[in-house]
Amino acid sequence: MKKEFLETLFQAHQNKNYIPNRQAICELTESILQLLFPQIAEREFKDLESLEEYAGKLRLQLTAILKRSRQHLNGSANGIVDRFFEHLPELRSVLLKDAQAISDGDPAAQSVDQVIRTYPGFYAVALYRVAHQMHREQVPLLPRILTEHAHSKTGVDIHPGAEIGEYFCIDHGTGIVIGGTAKIGNHVKIYQGVTLGALSVDKSMASLKRHPTIGDHVVVYAGATILGGNTYIGNHSLIGGNVWLTQSVPPYAKVYHKAEVITKYHETSEDPIDFII
Repeated sequence: MKKEFLETLFQAHQNKNYIPNRQAICELTESILQLLFPQIAEREFKDLESLEEYAGKLRLQLTAILKRSRQHLNGSANGIVDRFFEHLPELRSVLLKDAQAISDGDPAAQSVDQVIRTYPGFYAVALYRVAHQMHREQVPLLPRILTEHAHSKTGVDIHPGAEIGEYFCIDHGTGIVIGGTAKIGNHVKIYQGVTLGALSVDKSMASLKRHPTIGDHVVVYAGATILGGNTYIGNHSLIGGNVWLTQSVPPYAKVYHKAEVITKYHETSEDPIDFII
């Protein structure tokens, strides 16, 4: 490469804001989840003091990451970390409710422990809830790093700005997209391939509510697409598979796509199936 180009690159590296190390952030979050859920912990604590010491180390790690950032923080790093760790009891409580909802909603689930240990939907929601707390503190980059890590691991793309209620159940998970201004109520169940998206991706709409609101006790089946910031799905509604929806529906509604499937039976094939490729 030419020296002039290398000098340009060097200057860019010198002027960049500090970007938190993705691996360090993800490993720290994994450690926090292991602290909250013994089912997935890779270490044992011999007494309360050792657990307290471990939690203290995690606090110091998160504080160090935030202090190294050259980007603006909404308050001191110590204050943000203090509030985050004070929020951990609530975080654990709501995640246990999510795990219970998945266990109750999936006939294949054998226990809440199994959900916490193995279900990608629970893992994606857990990282989202950690990221959402950071997002509420207006921490830059870190929340998005976490949700994109969950996206790469599970295929579930939840923006950290989305607002999601209790007992949230993601079944299977792959291909789910939930936009940053989406609002989801309590006891909502979403299947694979669902999109809660925007009608437009115009940059001028960045500060507006672009994504739908889902009421309580709603089920959205596989492949459904619900778009628009003014679109509201009423409580106890059921949205069928492959529905494309850009308008609100009232409570207790059933919205489904009616497709015609034709099946023909023949004792012998009219044309022999002996294609050679």
